[in-house]
Amino acid sequence: MGTLLRYVAIGMSVYHLYVGASGPPEALIFRGIHLSFAVTLIFLWYPFGARSPQTRPGIPDWACVLVSLSSIGYLFLRYDYVMTRLAYVTPLERWDLLLGVALTVLALEAARRTIGPALPITALVFLAYALLGPYLPPPLRHRGFSLELVIDQLYLTTDGIFGIPLAVSATYVILFVLFGAFLEKSGTGQLFMDFASALAGHTPGGPGKVSCISSGLFGTISGSAVANVMVDGWLTIPLMKRTGFRAHFAAAVEAVASTGGQIMPPVMGAAAFVMAEFLGLPYITIAKHAAIPALLYYLALYFAIHFEAQRTGLRGLPREELPSLRTVVVDRGHLFVPVFIIVYLMLVGYTAPMAALWGTLAAALSTWVGRLGWLYLLVLLVEFILPGNILVVLGLGWVVLAAIRLATPQGRAGLKPLLTKLFPDALEDGARNTLAVAAACACAGIVIGVIALTGAGLQFTSLVLAAAKDSLIPALTLTMIAGIILGMGMPTTPAYIVQAALLIPALIKLGVLPIAAHMFVFYFAIISAITPPVAMAVYAAAGIGKTNLWATGLAAMRLGATGFIVPFMFVYGTSLLFIGSWLDVITTIVFSGLGVVCLSAALHGWLTKPTVWWERVLLGIAAFLLIKPGLPTDILGLVLLGMVVASQKFLDILRPPIEAKGMAEARGLVVELDQAKIERAKQEG
Repeated sequence: MGTLLRYVAIGMSVYHLYVGASGPPEALIFRGIHLSFAVTLIFLWYPFGARSPQTRPGIPDWACVLVSLSSIGYLFLRYDYVMTRLAYVTPLERWDLLLGVALTVLALEAARRTIGPALPITALVFLAYALLGPYLPPPLRHRGFSLELVIDQLYLTTDGIFGIPLAVSATYVILFVLFGAFLEKSGTGQLFMDFASALAGHTPGGPGKVSCISSGLFGTISGSAVANVMVDGWLTIPLMKRTGFRAHFAAAVEAVASTGGQIMPPVMGAAAFVMAEFLGLPYITIAKHAAIPALLYYLALYFAIHFEAQRTGLRGLPREELPSLRTVVVDRGHLFVPVFIIVYLMLVGYTAPMAALWGTLAAALSTWVGRLGWLYLLVLLVEFILPGNILVVLGLGWVVLAAIRLATPQGRAGLKPLLTKLFPDALEDGARNTLAVAAACACAGIVIGVIALTGAGLQFTSLVLAAAKDSLIPALTLTMIAGIILGMGMPTTPAYIVQAALLIPALIKLGVLPIAAHMFVFYFAIISAITPPVAMAVYAAAGIGKTNLWATGLAAMRLGATGFIVPFMFVYGTSLLFIGSWLDVITTIVFSGLGVVCLSAALHGWLTKPTVWWERVLLGIAAFLLIKPGLPTDILGLVLLGMVVASQKFLDILRPPIEAKGMAEARGLVVELDQAKIERAKQEG
């Protein structure tokens, strides 16, 4: 059974690579094939009632596969009928209704098996809303829709299960997930860890900063906060604990760093591709708009770790225990080349799927060609100077490098494991990692279909505007709360899709730019992963760190505070989204960067030395003023920051002597305790 499913998974990946190169067939056919692969693997890899990965699928699981494939195959066999019938006018035939109901139920079940009950329950609520409209209380009451009309929308059109979310999964997500799988198999994950260790491991709180940098880098290829925690956290969290970080703080650092990977260009989470489709913008444009907020998020986390380390007297790791930055870059830096290729192709105008296809090819070959991969940067440079057919140039470049590599004994010896181990494993992992997204997108399509059919989006817009009294700040606050609640226990992509359909129209009606409104919702769909009570990234990190969930969750919210504040700021100042003149953008980067440093200092009680309460208040106010774009607020924020810096440097006499003494004693005690912990850890292992 395992071998059969492995071949099916490899077939799924190969099919999508082929389509990425040649172009997709008709929408319904392409999305149907994608869903057919997904449901087959989901129902057999995640058997009903499975208590362990070794549980074999039973008769109910095979029945689910058979009915799912029959429902999708029916659409293929009657494709001309489906395409030519008049939606909502042509009556449904008996098999249309039966198979439509069956596929709807099985889409909910596939999502439940892969991502849990939150999204399927949400979809069921919307289905009930459509069917029970006349029986609902006044604000929600509507005329109601028959089961036939609902199934017509969800099953026989591309506005339901086979809608835009599933199209994004089939067109974008699987190719970028395959890219990440090949990068991971090539050793890029370890490269990120070693690169971060060489860069920041020796500084105060070094292990925490290593987690911040490596998890941010790895998050750009994993696309999932929880997956990132589970990969990186087993190394970074114990390392932070051994060097003196409190367990809940160490777990929170990993959770926040891993969550931020979904907002970090160039390869963001799957929801970013959905956003590109909703807005009708190239993906690279979405990545550009996301760049400054993502940098601010990680800058704030980096300095929060630094200030916490300074406050508690934690030191970095000895340089002799860390890898050399030069060695890391020279020996394995060529593994970054596939990322450069993806960015370059999107910058010169190629579609994201085409860029992902060539990036995947580069990731597959980079581990085999070794340091020769550096020469590929020359290929890109030549193409940039002498523009031609870039895809021909890229292909010829790999042919030349492969020929050079084959001329060496090591190259010929490494070809067999590349073809028989790395390629198949990466293709299988890519398909496996896509399943949850595919199921979530099919289930989210049910929600989108119901909203489109019933006009619920307009009704929710009216409710939000009425509750906010047509004022933007209350509307943004309500959207934030709704986003966090909807995102609890739900992956980012479906959480964003549901919110985009329900909440964004209200923000746009209040004058918010569409890109700012979508990015606002996108952020809070992601931030829900670190927001208690249901914070999936925190759960994963706390489990590894063996620490209290609530303590970890509260620490994560403090560390990720920038993620809660910046979205409000870029709604009012769109230069944070790279919109406006270069002067506006550059000044925004500088002053907002100072602002998030002030915010971290205020929350962690340290700037250049311990801060007293009124300094923390001034730093907090300065943070808000500096993060919000605008010259008057920037100047006022700088004045407040200057007052705190002057106080710390020249006015220690104003600092309460007993508090300063107590802080110094506490810091010395922490240093002694931490050094004792380190010595004890060395003796034990």
